[in-house]
Amino acid sequence: MTTTTTPSSALDTAGDLEQTTGQATLGSDQQSLTERVLLAVFIAVPFLAVLAAVPVAWGGWLGWRDIIIGLVFYVISGLGITAGFHRLFTHKSYRPKRPLKIAMAIAGTLAVEGPVIRWVADHRKHHKFSDRDGDPHSPWRYGESVSALAKGFVYAHVGWLFDVEQTPLRRYAPDLMKDPDLVRISRQFPLWAGVSLMAPALLGGLLSMSWQGALTAFFWATLVRMSLLHHVTWSINSICHTVGERPFKSRDHSGNVWWLAVPSFGESWHNLHHADPTCARHGVLRGQLDSSARLIWMFERLGWAGDVRWPVAERIAAKRADASVVTR
Repeated sequence: MTTTTTPSSALDTAGDLEQTTGQATLGSDQQSLTERVLLAVFIAVPFLAVLAAVPVAWGGWLGWRDIIIGLVFYVISGLGITAGFHRLFTHKSYRPKRPLKIAMAIAGTLAVEGPVIRWVADHRKHHKFSDRDGDPHSPWRYGESVSALAKGFVYAHVGWLFDVEQTPLRRYAPDLMKDPDLVRISRQFPLWAGVSLMAPALLGGLLSMSWQGALTAFFWATLVRMSLLHHVTWSINSICHTVGERPFKSRDHSGNVWWLAVPSFGESWHNLHHADPTCARHGVLRGQLDSSARLIWMFERLGWAGDVRWPVAERIAAKRADASVVTR
């Protein structure tokens, strides 16, 4: 990944940032009560909107304008997470030019899943300890009985977000803390979260020239869109580490869940990802749709990215578990 750095000042700046402003932006090693309250609000309110979605739609408060705005923001922020936060910044599956790097960091931040450096640190720790002690969000943390797995599933899906102990940024994302662009965007998390919250309503209001258009766009394209994207992302942690096909060798419980492939932009082909984490394409078998990989392919063709780590046939064959597909 191409980064712009200054020899030692960038790390010093990142350290100062972590000391002085980290609690609400870049993040410290301890989660404050205020952060947990805000997190609960950001989870609960959009989820309540999803529960209310059917009666609201039945009442005629859903139009094509709301659907289109919601889809646009879902795709931009969702691909910002999958092709940006995950495959680019966490695993360095390709090397972007600087404008693309900045654009992907901002797009991922619009998903409101935390600052980019915090997100990357958590995910790198997950890979280091995947489904073992130390994994921030393994559904197997309490054991393998039905009750233990049910408890672990809830924890892996959403409970881990409220853990007071946070992943140390300096240990798991020192490279990103040396990148002034990513440090700045991480600091700007409240700004981009505000844009993600209010821009759909602004667009809906301007396109309809009415307050009703703004309100319905806020309901569907902000609250419902945000909740759906969050739960799809968290499902990779919970569902894809509990069930799914495992055609590739990995040291954890990561599995492929086909019905999540479209809404997760290919992230649910999770077994291959854990078998070969830096691979830019997760859906490597026939019929496995992976829109994040297609986007990276477009970046490469346009000359915006290089050094893409595409799957190699021999490497993929060597990682096959056996001739049959194993299902947990």
